[in-house]
Amino acid sequence: MSEDTYEIYAIKYGDRVGERGTMFVHGDPHDAPIAMDYFIWALRNDQRTIVVDVGYGQAEGEGRGRSFLRSPTEGLALLDINASEVEDVIITHMHYDHAGNLEQFPKARFHIQDVEMSLVTGRAMTHKALRHSFVVDDVVDMVRLVYGDRVVFHDGEDHIAPGVSVHHLPGHTRGMQAVRVGSQRGAVVLASDVAHYYESFELETPFMTHEDLFQMLESHRKLRALASDNAHIVPGHDPLVMQRYPAPRADLEGIVVRLDVPPKDGMV
Repeated sequence: MSEDTYEIYAIKYGDRVGERGTMFVHGDPHDAPIAMDYFIWALRNDQRTIVVDVGYGQAEGEGRGRSFLRSPTEGLALLDINASEVEDVIITHMHYDHAGNLEQFPKARFHIQDVEMSLVTGRAMTHKALRHSFVVDDVVDMVRLVYGDRVVFHDGEDHIAPGVSVHHLPGHTRGMQAVRVGSQRGAVVLASDVAHYYESFELETPFMTHEDLFQMLESHRKLRALASDNAHIVPGHDPLVMQRYPAPRADLEGIVVRLDVPPKDGMV
């Protein structure tokens, strides 16, 4: 495998069931239930391993009504990835379910957009509605990491390593970023919460939690432009991800899927 080509994994660590009427802008007249999965992602080749997001802790997740199926670091261990040895972690944004276990990566540099750090430490956090999805302890942990020279700031599009780039796509949060990764099937775009579900970018169904609705919709368009087609975009919370892609081993069915291989036949 070349230096700019990676195995890509989605690791499920939690889930919940909500109502469409509370998930999406304009709701849904049928108010049907909708499931949501919680993932972290791992990128790996012979030269390096990069983790994308770190998930939430058990107390925080269960306190918000989410299940805690396993620690995100336990999920990594199922792939023989030791969190304590990981050197690069991309934080797509600072919401509780993406930045809640920073301390479990003691050797890592954390990659974040400048404007996301400004958001979580600035005036916007004086509004309860905007700070609801952030946790102050996570923010303080990140500030300490800044002072410990372990945060790498990015301003827009930037390269993390050969074959791995971040792309600033705001709306859900001010510093929201997607990750584009080279793989054996071409570039795969990990949308994270730029698009929670496939329908977010396929049908432009906007998610309820956002800082700027216009920017979110614009970012859906930019997200599609980053990929050769929609089959190369992986949304951040859609349970269909676990159905469309194969597990790397039989014992990881329902826990881990590989994203660097094409979706299963007929599942695009």
